[in-house]
Amino acid sequence: MSDDNSPQSYSYEQAGVSIAAGNALVKAIAPLAKSTSRPGADADLGGFGGFFDPKAAGYRDPLLVAANDGVGTKVKLAIDHDRHDAIGIDLVAMCVNDLVVQGAEPLFFLDYFATGKLDGGVAERVVAGIAEGCKLAGCALIGGETAEMPGMYADGDYDLAGFCVGAVERGEQLTGDRVADGDVLLGLASSGVHSNGYSLVRRLAADKGWKLDRPALFDQDTLLIDALIAPTRIYVKSLLPVIRSDRIHALAHITGGGLLENVPRVLPEGLHARIDAGSWLQRRLMSFLQAQGNIEPAEMARTFNCGIGMVLAVAAGDVEGVVRDLEAAGETVHVIGAIGKGQRGCTVQGSAEVWSARETWEAVHLA
Repeated sequence: MSDDNSPQSYSYEQAGVSIAAGNALVKAIAPLAKSTSRPGADADLGGFGGFFDPKAAGYRDPLLVAANDGVGTKVKLAIDHDRHDAIGIDLVAMCVNDLVVQGAEPLFFLDYFATGKLDGGVAERVVAGIAEGCKLAGCALIGGETAEMPGMYADGDYDLAGFCVGAVERGEQLTGDRVADGDVLLGLASSGVHSNGYSLVRRLAADKGWKLDRPALFDQDTLLIDALIAPTRIYVKSLLPVIRSDRIHALAHITGGGLLENVPRVLPEGLHARIDAGSWLQRRLMSFLQAQGNIEPAEMARTFNCGIGMVLAVAAGDVEGVVRDLEAAGETVHVIGAIGKGQRGCTVQGSAEVWSARETWEAVHLA
């Protein structure tokens, strides 16, 4: 005979967390992690931590460099439009590009995937993108965390964080101390908006009633959502050989704050970067965003990458060789400006009609 007064028996499953689903995901993504294996890591999952052997990776006296980042509200765009497959590339890119600007080779990566209720199919697609990003960067996916937290996220929502460690031989790190008056600034083309400015992109989409599942006005062969969500370019493999040839004085990854605020981060006191906005053709996607939002050129320069995802400072005598090597590695390279004496900072300037300006303009940021 049952006792109706007996206390209810609770389980984790009833609280909204499925241990079985988590275990199934780990089993499903294990081959993805294994595919990123490299010298120094075997990329097995399931332990309490991941091992990496710098000596097996060929380092003698390495300095370790660490970076962590997320993808911002670009994740919400991916969720709302079922574009989960490449958002993991963005996650890796935001970390590894921050490492390579310091001269470091990315060695291993760990991810954090948090959601209200685990959807194994979505999570596996996201992790597949992370694994692909790791392969593009040459680093191993050696671990991560999947957090199922009912009540913390709306149905279907998730968030991502990435953590990456790289290495550079002692004395070979890039700190910006070699940047000098007369250095030339080179810009490497971006693949799109990358992973910054999406709060503004999403606001424009809502206010202007964009049909994201329709061909873009500026490219009838591409859906607007696909143009907006194109993954961040990973510059590691093209940059590392040039860095190791000792011809780069500094690198700046163009993320939040745009050209205006990121370039000064690698400049010594007493030096100022001047960038000519007319020295490269603005991407049609950027022109579309600017026109739709009636955005002033100065605001563009501090919000979006404006077609330049990475900036290099090199000696004038090395420009030709560096450009040749980077183009051979698949990069599109523009000479965009120079370093001169002045208060530490950056000026982006353009003539009338550059970036749809009505008159000559300049935007200045002093660090």
